[in-house]
Amino acid sequence: MSNIVRDSEVVELSAPPYFTFGEKVKAKRTIRNDGTYAGKEIGEILAKKGEIGYVVSIGTFLQQFYIYGVEFLESGNRVGMKRKELESTVPRGEAEDELPLPGAYRL
Repeated sequence: MSNIVRDSEVVELSAPPYFTFGEKVKAKRTIRNDGTYAGKEIGEILAKKGEIGYVVSIGTFLQQFYIYGVEFLESGNRVGMKRKELESTVPRGEAEDELPLPGAYRL
């Protein structure tokens, strides 16, 4: 575990989360199991670069970062990722229009 990169100067928790629940996102790079994903071999691909998923949970790590639980459609994996590993598929300001609220109907 000596190859862990620490962004000690970054504190994301001083602002609200960048992504929201239900937001459609894309992986910026291929994500492999580092040994923390149960049921998969170390090094096994969890999400491919460009794979689309949805934010299903938002947590924190080291009192410093938001961790976004992303459910990826193609692989079926739910992976915890940092903001720098994700990008929104919808330009900011338009995301609210794409996803209806639960129980809301569009005419």
